[in-house]
Amino acid sequence: MNGPEIHIEFAPGLRVFVPHGRRAGATPVTTDGVSTLGHVVESLGVPLTEVGELVVNGGAVAVSHVPAADETVEVRAVERPQPVPGAPLRFLLDVHLGTLARRLRLLGVDAAYESLDIGDPALAARSAAERRVMLSRDRGLLRRRELWAGAFIYSTRPEEQLRDVLGRFAPRLAPWSRCTACNGTLRPATKEEVAGQLAGGTRRSYDVFAQCGECGRAYWRGAHHAQLEGIVGRALAEFDRA
Repeated sequence: MNGPEIHIEFAPGLRVFVPHGRRAGATPVTTDGVSTLGHVVESLGVPLTEVGELVVNGGAVAVSHVPAADETVEVRAVERPQPVPGAPLRFLLDVHLGTLARRLRLLGVDAAYESLDIGDPALAARSAAERRVMLSRDRGLLRRRELWAGAFIYSTRPEEQLRDVLGRFAPRLAPWSRCTACNGTLRPATKEEVAGQLAGGTRRSYDVFAQCGECGRAYWRGAHHAQLEGIVGRALAEFDRA
């Protein structure tokens, strides 16, 4: 680039995306004089899905703003909870976030998940067609313009990923209402209705069941229920706003 020089500073939460030399206060950037501020920010490594306000010389501007010489730019993180246009709030997760998808479903959050790598264009198209917030650690995917909305998942640990999504988007929680396998909704079921899925010990030991209305999978309070109760309990204690 050989155009106006600006000074740009990133919010602390965004500095993970930029080189170390840009992580401490405002640093100079030479622009080409025609690219938008949104393009400049992305060229420095920050997906626009993570950007809140863009402040130039103390005043908020749009991502379409074309920087002029000597402007001072402050790139702020998205506000939390982050408002998302349209309703209801729904998510789409890429192939690397299967555990997060199951935990969101456990809490009753609509979380579609692609268990196969169908490619960035197809994921972005589904996000737009179904108006789902794309959750991913793939910065390239989150830069695709056709996305309905998106969010970068900062951690590699499922516990931290779940807290991040719940804190950022504040979805309504309805634990035990979705199938963790397919995202369908659950309904009460009799033992007779799900008998074909039950081993002898389960058939003798349990009487309360639910079944997915879409894939037919049966649910009951089995050996892992205490662990799942812990996930649900912690989420409700910190994030339930009902």
